[in-house]
Amino acid sequence: MKTMPNSTQEEKYRWIKPILAGEISIKNMAKVCPFSERALKYWLAVFRKHNLEGLQNKSTRPKTHPRETPIRIKERILELRKKKKKCALKLRWDLEDEGIKIHHRTIGKILKVEGLTRKYRVRKIKYRYVRMPLSKGELVEIDVKYVPDRIKGQRYYQFTAIDCATRWRHMQAYEDESTFSAIKFLRELVRVADFKIQSVKTDNGSCFTNRYNGYYKSDLPFPRPHAFDRVCQENNIVHYLIDPGKPQQNAFVERSHREDQEKFYEQTQFKSFQDLRYKLRIWNMEYNNTKHCSLGGKTPNQALGL
Repeated sequence: MKTMPNSTQEEKYRWIKPILAGEISIKNMAKVCPFSERALKYWLAVFRKHNLEGLQNKSTRPKTHPRETPIRIKERILELRKKKKKCALKLRWDLEDEGIKIHHRTIGKILKVEGLTRKYRVRKIKYRYVRMPLSKGELVEIDVKYVPDRIKGQRYYQFTAIDCATRWRHMQAYEDESTFSAIKFLRELVRVADFKIQSVKTDNGSCFTNRYNGYYKSDLPFPRPHAFDRVCQENNIVHYLIDPGKPQQNAFVERSHREDQEKFYEQTQFKSFQDLRYKLRIWNMEYNNTKHCSLGGKTPNQALGL
């Protein structure tokens, strides 16, 4: 009568015993064995070296590292993460400013253990893009964002411009998203920028173009140019338009709008339109003095040479 093994040690020995006796080869045993050929070879090696004691299951618990991150540094990492909501690489640069040297992968592991990492429902597909190096002012993306909450029942709009080369950004709030506000913002951008703006890129909103409305939909042989285009021509600026329904072609300004939503609008309240403009200007100054991963740890002002 066959009996069941009393331990995993005995189970392993039963499978390698015919191999040790020369009754069957390892390859043939792997065909009828529920374990892999690699496992059988490992069990044979440890049995020949340590006999039955070598077949005992070893603990899978990770060994402690003698140079484990001190608890005070872990607490500082968690404090900065909850306060600033920055990624591991940006936290590493902030800690270096405080005299603490730690690798960003170590910071990422600490955040993951504490459950402070971003959770995605689906796996993100990574595309490999070929980016052409740009000089400052060569291409500036412009877009409009709704201010999330109404102030005293009034809706306001944020116009944003970001330089694709240095990530330097300029923002301003307006009471509407009309063509007049877009032109006013462009003229203000040309005045405050410390570099020559060669071209701008916008979406197909009515405040930027009339490609899909007005004269471009009529049968006139010479459509009337949009007022925003006329101001671009006055300043020798080329105006590019993204494809309809492709906001990812305005990736830099769209990503900065997500940063505004998470780190500014969700944490700030406004009493009036003037209060919104003031706090938006302070936030813009903070953004331009924040280290960016795409700039190798430099701030937009440093990349701009300011």
